Amino acid sequence: MTMYRLSKLSGVPHATLNNICSGQAKIEKCSAETLYRIAKVLNVSVEDLIKDAIAQSDLKAQQERSYEYGLPAYLQKDLDEYKKGLKNHSSLLDCLWGELYGSINMAEISDGVISHEQADYLRQKYLWRN
Repeated sequence: MTMYRLSKLSGVPHATLNNICSGQAKIEKCSAETLYRIAKVLNVSVEDLIKDAIAQSDLKAQQERSYEYGLPAYLQKDLDEYKKGLKNHSSLLDCLWGELYGSINMAEISDGVISHEQADYLRQKYLWRN
């Protein structure tokens, strides 16, 4: 079922469903009415809806944590140096950022030793921070 159809059948705004599905909003934090409406359309209990969402969230978190292990030595070194620079408020942070960016790209594109998803995860977590 598409989010559009779920929205129409449940009366839950499409934007709310999009936020839930993208992870911007946690389903266990939704109102009881929202949970009830979604569960009713999907023909599942509210408890099962929440339990499945939490299980998927836990699985995603485990997968993301695994993205930081088994990196090639040069990428691991640059990642460690960047983390240390962040922690110590290094004046060379822009250089460390550039090194890490280059290492992620090299590991993904040139060497093919990390997946596109793994590279995106590392970029999002460390380089595109607010």
